[in-house]
Amino acid sequence: MITFKIDEFTPCLKKVETGEIFDTEVVRIKRKSFLGKFNQKTGWYVNWSKFPEETEIYALVLKGTMDIQGLVAIQYDKEAQAVYVLWGCTSPDNNIWEYGRKKYEGVGGHLFAIASDLSVKAGYDGFVYAEAMDEDLLNYYIKEFGALPLPPVNNPYRFMISDDMTAKIREVYTYEWTDEEI
Repeated sequence: MITFKIDEFTPCLKKVETGEIFDTEVVRIKRKSFLGKFNQKTGWYVNWSKFPEETEIYALVLKGTMDIQGLVAIQYDKEAQAVYVLWGCTSPDNNIWEYGRKKYEGVGGHLFAIASDLSVKAGYDGFVYAEAMDEDLLNYYIKEFGALPLPPVNNPYRFMISDDMTAKIREVYTYEWTDEEI
């Protein structure tokens, strides 16, 4: 489920209050005990430790820290030749809809870029599909990114973003992949 819009095309994260720019890194999180901190009670929509074993979870962090600004859970769909974004959401500090505040611009775009990067690495040419949290968000991705609606399976707001569009997203957002895993 996608719970965010791509707010501003900025290569790094931009602090809303000051305009200050922060470099980012991507960290893979494997430990269920660590993921247990990210749940509905702490403002993360779902319990991130409850995803199936085949799900890979990545955190977008401020470079050199473990200050997590967003999480994305992906699965590789060999049949569709695409990465499925099972969940993607910004931290509660960056969730303007739910909490009325946003600390950094650019988190959502980074999360899509990460999923698309993983799609390329898997040999899927950057194809990504996901489910929007509601019809308005689905229409946003259709209008702004040329997303194609997909037949509903468990969610009527399924969409796919093509390799051409995800390539444009990957060109904008910069981050470093770390070898560190938690």
